[in-house]
Order: sequence, then C-alpha cells, then structure tokens
Amino acid sequence: MLRNLDMKYTTLTNTDLKISKICLGTMTWGQQNTEDEGHAQLDFAIDKGINFIDTAEMYSVPGNPKTQGSTERIIGSWLAKKGNRSKVILASKITGPNRFFEHIRKDLNFSKASLEDAIHKSLTRLQTDYLDLYQLHWPERGVNVFGVRDYKHNAKWEDNTGQIIERLQGFVKEGKIRHIGLSNETPWGLMRYMEEARNGVLKMVSVQNSYNLLNRRDEAGLTEVVLRENVAYLPYSPLAFGVLSGKYLNNQKPSDARVTLFPNYSRYSGDGSLKATKLYSEIAKKHNLSLPQMALAFVRQQPFVTSTIIGATSLAQLSENIDSVNVRLSEEILREINDVHSRFPNPAP
Repeated sequence: MLRNLDMKYTTLTNTDLKISKICLGTMTWGQQNTEDEGHAQLDFAIDKGINFIDTAEMYSVPGNPKTQGSTERIIGSWLAKKGNRSKVILASKITGPNRFFEHIRKDLNFSKASLEDAIHKSLTRLQTDYLDLYQLHWPERGVNVFGVRDYKHNAKWEDNTGQIIERLQGFVKEGKIRHIGLSNETPWGLMRYMEEARNGVLKMVSVQNSYNLLNRRDEAGLTEVVLRENVAYLPYSPLAFGVLSGKYLNNQKPSDARVTLFPNYSRYSGDGSLKATKLYSEIAKKHNLSLPQMALAFVRQQPFVTSTIIGATSLAQLSENIDSVNVRLSEEILREINDVHSRFPNPAP
C-alpha cells in the first residue's frame, strides 16, 4: 500500500515533535478489537501517514479488570514486532480518581507513588523506554465532564497543582516522559497550570477533550485559553461514539456497534443529539459528503485544533476517517452547520 502523500502535519505545540493532523485513537483494542485487528489498524494508519498514537493505562473500554492495560499491550507487541518506536509519537495517560477504576490502583491520584506505578507499568506494556506525551486523564478535583452539564463545587479539594507538576518534571528529567498534557480539563484548570508555567516550571503542552458537532462547549471558554496560552488542543470523540456516522438514525442498532454493545455509552444518544444528527446528515447529503467525513472535517478545520483523535473498529471505517483529512468544508456548509448548532446547542456536553 502506498503512503498517502496528502496527510497533513503540524508541530505539537511547545515541542519539536512533528505530528500528523490525525491521531490514531486505540481504546477499542482489547475488547471490540483483537490484537491482530489492532496491529492491522496500526499498519494501515502508518501507511496512510499517521505517526501519532494515543492510548491510556485504563484502556480498553469499557473499564474492566480483565482487560485493563490490554490496549497498551497490543501497541507494545506491535512496536516490538516492527522495531519502529522512533518513528511514532506515542501518548498515554494516568487514570484519575474514579470509583469505577479501583482495579487499576488502590490510590487513584497523582501522587509520586501513583505516577511511578502508572508510568512504569505503561512503559512495560508498551515495550518502550519513554513516552512522548504523558497526560492526566482527568483532574483529581471533581469537574463536570463525561456528559455532566453543571459544575458542583467541592470545597474540600486542596490545590496541589504545583506538586503535580514537580512530580511530573522528575520523570521528564529521568527521560521516561518527554512532554506532559491534560485531558478532560476545564478553562480554570488549564489556566491554573499556566500560572505554574509562568513561574518557570514545566508547561502542560496540550489538553485532550471531547469535541464534536454535538459537544462544542469548549468553544465557550477553553478554546480562547488554548489559543492565547499556546497550548495544543487534541479533540477526542469527533464522531460522538459513532453517532455522527449516522448509523443509529431511524432507530437502527447495528449489532457490533459500541452503543449497541455497551448501552451505558449513551452520552450522545439523547433526543436532541439524534435530531441534530439527522439535520447534519441532510447537510452532508446535500453537499455530496459522507456524514463522518463532514463531522471530522469540521473538527479539523477549527483554528484551535492541533490534531484530531479518531477511532475505528474496522479498516473500512478507519480508511474513511483518515481520508477526511483531504475534505475542506466551504463557508456555505459551515453556515448551515452553525444554523443547526443554534437550534440544538451542545445537546451532549
């Protein structure tokens, strides 16, 4: 297979790392996808010009003690087989506090002991000596993410931002990680880390949040922060758990689809989301586009987006998603998309 010469590249903000504008997400490998299928996706993506791979210690999903770490192991066996570690930019994450993931570690926090445990185990599973980007999967403090619309304040949380940075800086000095980033973070949280960076300590180079046609809430605050503070924005779930593929329209329930297999993944399946998705589908058809490619192109074209994290369970899906890098939406299409957004603003925050 010939390399896709049309893949777009950029520099991961605040680093010298050249990354593809599309990043390969991997969280289905180990449950929805086998090791062989994961390897096939990696081979296909690399042939298409992708060099940026994102994973996490908690993957595969849904969280399960029997499959935790399976995704990193699949990537690790592929890296060992190919011997091409230096040619890929590899990102992973440490799991934050969450009662559903206590099988990973007794203390789900960002203490030195937890970071040591998480980083060591990820490196072992991935069969590598270092990670290019290491991210905090979500904050230690309680925030309104994963479909929670309203913020509930927890006065008991004590600000330990400086200590977390100091601990991470130690692993950078040891050469185990090269750069650090955030995930599922708020404008306040990102700015708090930027305050620490102004004091001369290590800077968070990126933030990875959910962003798609059904969830544009980061535009209300976070996107200004990433642009003014020069932080990379790495949106995940650009197809909203596959809802923006259109495969769930008209009450369809494909047997092997994520929301069918795991009904609790209902974040993007509310009435407002389905109504908006139907209208977005009509826009795509009007302009001779597939809905997935229109949805992905919309995300990629945003001026604050650095690289879009895509995921797929089949090579056919992966091919269509990667090819979206060559789709450019006109001003007319963008106006029609924003008209729908004004009718159904952020139905799935």
